[in-house]
Amino acid sequence: MSEAPPRPGAAPPFPPTSRDRPRKTAVVASTPSDSHTWGLVVLQCVLEEAGFFVRNLGACCPVDVLLDECRAAPPTLVAISTVNGHGRVEGAELISAFRRVPGLSDVPVVIGGMLTTGGTGRREVVAELTGLGFTGVFVGDAALREFRDHLAWADAHAR
Repeated sequence: MSEAPPRPGAAPPFPPTSRDRPRKTAVVASTPSDSHTWGLVVLQCVLEEAGFFVRNLGACCPVDVLLDECRAAPPTLVAISTVNGHGRVEGAELISAFRRVPGLSDVPVVIGGMLTTGGTGRREVVAELTGLGFTGVFVGDAALREFRDHLAWADAHAR
């Protein structure tokens, strides 16, 4: 019996590799209650431009699905997008679960977008989420530029 063909537009589950070096891989997802997809599309494009193979898990991604995917093929980076303002709360839950998983505790995980529904200062939220284990927290008008700078810095220091 042959395997079913991949869904049109679906990415293969594992990155192609070259003999010279394996490709950097990234998993992209939103927080569990966030149904917005544009942030995911932007993240995927930015990461692909930076040389990553991207597995986009989509919107409203349950934490257990993210963990299962990352256990199956540990990525170089995990990027979480949120637009609905629940990123501070759901991001804290997500990173706490992620950091407890053997084999994933050192994987860089970043989050960006609208992390609160208001009232909380940017610095406070960034400090809180980095303190919980995110390696990057990107918010505000400069978020995309800062994320690209973060990728460039990480790439330069990985060599």
